[in-house]
Amino acid sequence: MVRFSGLGRFASATVIAGSLFLGGAAWAQEVPAEHVQAARAAIAALGVTDRFDDILPGVSDRLKSQLIQAYPNLQDKISETVDSEALKLAPRRGDLEREAALVYAKAFSAEELNAMTAFYTSDAGKKLLKDGPIAMRELMKAADIWTAGIARDLDKQANEAMLKEVGATEPAAKP
Repeated sequence: MVRFSGLGRFASATVIAGSLFLGGAAWAQEVPAEHVQAARAAIAALGVTDRFDDILPGVSDRLKSQLIQAYPNLQDKISETVDSEALKLAPRRGDLEREAALVYAKAFSAEELNAMTAFYTSDAGKKLLKDGPIAMRELMKAADIWTAGIARDLDKQANEAMLKEVGATEPAAKP
């Protein structure tokens, strides 16, 4: 599945979390259905809510671990019960999708959402989602190397310029 880049994920999660705290349900009445549909399409194209797929299984696993630790002799029954109850809650995932659509509908116009969908469902958009994080990681490596070179050269050149300015001799070797 296509994943959204790290910064995009953070921004998306922040926007979604903010909407949940600001009463996203009240927004539902203010947003036209066509706008929400455009938001849903953009969200699907971007894959911004994909990372939330692991929430229920993660919560379920943590609960099972806690209960099994407390009642080790009931491990099979605990696993069966928690899994059964988790499956009952799975349909609530749609609530998060609705909230996400409302958040995006509030943040972007329908035209912007449609443009995003068009781009991110294109070959170039899919490639950006797939290879963008790799390119960004490589860019960050290059920036780190560049920064080290700039720092080294600035240190050397500034020290040489200062020595000329004050007519001093070379400072003692750095520890």
